[in-house]
Amino acid sequence: MKLFKTVPAAMLLAGGMLVSHIASADDSVFTVMDDPSTAKQPFEGSVNAGYLAQSGNSRNSSLTADSTLTWYQTSTAWSLWGTANNTSSNDERSSEKYAVGGRSRYNMNGSNYLFGQASWLSDRYNGYHQRDVLTAGYGRQILNGPVHSLRLEFGPGVRYDEYTDGTDKTQALGYAAGSYTWQFTDNAKFIQGVSVLGSDDTTVNSETGLEVAINAHFSLKVAYNVTWNSNPPSTAPDHTDTKTSVTLGYKM
Repeated sequence: MKLFKTVPAAMLLAGGMLVSHIASADDSVFTVMDDPSTAKQPFEGSVNAGYLAQSGNSRNSSLTADSTLTWYQTSTAWSLWGTANNTSSNDERSSEKYAVGGRSRYNMNGSNYLFGQASWLSDRYNGYHQRDVLTAGYGRQILNGPVHSLRLEFGPGVRYDEYTDGTDKTQALGYAAGSYTWQFTDNAKFIQGVSVLGSDDTTVNSETGLEVAINAHFSLKVAYNVTWNSNPPSTAPDHTDTKTSVTLGYKM
């Protein structure tokens, strides 16, 4: 079943900042607060990117980029997102990850909402040729800003894994997630998101971040992502992967 098919160093800043890429896995956590009741405009979009290039005795490059687009109506919100990460050392690719997804939200009243979301991941250096996830369920907006915002959500889903060794697996799952932001100054906010995909191979994703606005359109974001798999692929047996990034973002 398939649901969706240094010395010396040259720093190139094409819309980005320095990235420290430790490891990469399925660490996407949807932390955008997509509550249509608090939207100030019908569309919001952001693009974040970072790039590092080094040459000399060794040649290394690292790229990370992500984007989120959200459209708001009176009681609904629709979001599309995507991420890309890859790292090379001496002309040999050492990590490569791409992910895209979509999400919808419908507010039933001031605090309760329904959601649906789908995602596709390719992370072959961590054992996944592709991973497709589809979930839907109920959420509750516990805090609704402007200083603190917190939501919790859960529901059933299904996941299809196609591994790089040629095998595949389809399994039902239970999904639960929480997303919190704290706007502690006019220009800075703290972000914490956690999601759990519970199944035979349970996956826990976490993102901890700090975003500082430079002006009305540009911001700097520092993020630390952790992914833990209870039963990782045999070709990538480590249970935990992490990624640390510093990126420059543009808000549309």
